[in-house]
Amino acid sequence: MESTYNILASFAQTGGLLYFMAIFAGVVIYAVWPGNKERFDDAAQIPFREDD
Repeated sequence: MESTYNILASFAQTGGLLYFMAIFAGVVIYAVWPGNKERFDDAAQIPFREDD
């Protein structure tokens, strides 16, 4: 029979993996969402702007 520690550690590892996968998927979806294209294009041009 497995010890309680091993069961809890396995559960925590699986839960953490699912949590970080969900966060990663959310960031990727945000980055490729069509509504954000103008904002990201504007931010990409900031280094090339000249200060007045």
